[in-house]
Amino acid sequence: MTLTSPSDLGGLRVTVMGLGLHGGGVAAARYLSSHGAELTVTDLRTADVLAPSLARIEDLRYRGVFGRHHEPDFAEADIVIKNPGVPRSSRFLQIAPRVETDISLFLRFARNPLIAVTGSKGKSTVASAIHHALKRFYPGCRLGGNITTSPLVFLDELRPNEPVVLELSSFQLGDLELTEDRPMLDPEVAVLTNILHDHLDYYDSLEDYMHDKSVLFKTQRPEHSALYNWDNEWLREQLSQNPGRAYWFSASPLPRDRDGAFLDGSRLRLQDNGRCLTLGELDDDRDAPEGPAPAHEHAILPINRAIAALALWRFGVPREELIESLRGFEGIEHRLEPVGRLGEVRFINDSAATIPPAVVAAVQAVRRPIRLIAGGADKELDLAPFLEIADRVAGLYLLAGSATDRLIALLQEQQLPYHGPFNDLTRCLRAAAEAALPGDAVVLSPGCASFGMFLNEFDRGRRFKRAVRELIAEQNGSTVGPHLTDTDAESTDERTSISKGET
Repeated sequence: MTLTSPSDLGGLRVTVMGLGLHGGGVAAARYLSSHGAELTVTDLRTADVLAPSLARIEDLRYRGVFGRHHEPDFAEADIVIKNPGVPRSSRFLQIAPRVETDISLFLRFARNPLIAVTGSKGKSTVASAIHHALKRFYPGCRLGGNITTSPLVFLDELRPNEPVVLELSSFQLGDLELTEDRPMLDPEVAVLTNILHDHLDYYDSLEDYMHDKSVLFKTQRPEHSALYNWDNEWLREQLSQNPGRAYWFSASPLPRDRDGAFLDGSRLRLQDNGRCLTLGELDDDRDAPEGPAPAHEHAILPINRAIAALALWRFGVPREELIESLRGFEGIEHRLEPVGRLGEVRFINDSAATIPPAVVAAVQAVRRPIRLIAGGADKELDLAPFLEIADRVAGLYLLAGSATDRLIALLQEQQLPYHGPFNDLTRCLRAAAEAALPGDAVVLSPGCASFGMFLNEFDRGRRFKRAVRELIAEQNGSTVGPHLTDTDAESTDERTSISKGET
């Protein structure tokens, strides 16, 4: 069986394994149906739980199996479409004659220039910043993958030469190795933002995790650009054998014999063939008057702007256009996202911070005293970074969870103060808000997984924003209390739930 164009799907028996709740399975089902596949959709969750997703495919012809899997739906299928959250060890995948994913189908059928971004943290922000800038030059540029929507949603609409930016998780990349003859992933520009200890509840080691990330680079060609983090010494040793030409980014000056981009304060410098060029300031607020910092002061870290600028340069954006093309980008949902204000107290949603180093980055990024809401479910990660910031925040408020239990033991050992644990996010938020002083920020930056109390980190972030709005609404129109402003509009972005929602 060959799959070289969407027409090859016509008449094939295809099983979508994992409809999910956040759009990925829905996108695959709709795409396959539109191209004539005989469709089976199966998920271990019940139809009641999946009701929102089922409503989005109610106009399709398909056979649904929910609350269980049936072996014939896999053994007798021509193709099984694997959701990234499905363990690769699943016995149902072992009996499937052919496994594909939404990403593998996209790579088989699309012929468009590709920029691909992965990393433990920062990948969504960097991919979004690249897309924001590219739209200035290519209005039809599209963004997909792990971040907002499956690329199958826009595959049929793509015109030749319109670039596509893909944000890819380690699960999506590793799954490509399950597919038949491994579709060519050869991005003109490939970016690895960083590698941190993450998903160690899924991977046996950091090397296994890195193996999946490195799939991004393995089939690049020598004329392509591979962008790496110079500040991670371990990465320098791991990535020397990839075929693409290496470019590096750093928060401090690069060695003279390394090409790439680095920060000099808030200034961006490019280094190319031994020449160093200063491009300009990356800080949008450098000319802001003294006074309260604007709402988006922390929305995107300077290093993420630098990475995006380097990727744009390697894709062909003129050097003189790089800084200006990134103007106006203020970050994305759930990543240091300003969501409201109560007097001089700001509320910030950083729910996508699912590992402890991301919390450290948030504390460093927010330029005001922080009432930090953290904690949650365990991913078997080192919680020691919390000790770095526990005595630097104005207050630490803990959500209940298995990781929180371990964290409390560490805090008590060091005699560091905390509040909680709270079994309810609203109660935790209100405790932090009541204690906040003018100029403080109440920041949800958990550093832990969300499952148990929430569906995923996006559900956690949206519940936080809803609780902030409810707090604001209670005060609006009141004759007492500070004036409140709601700066948040709830996003309708669809996100693919990956491995218990954490990716």
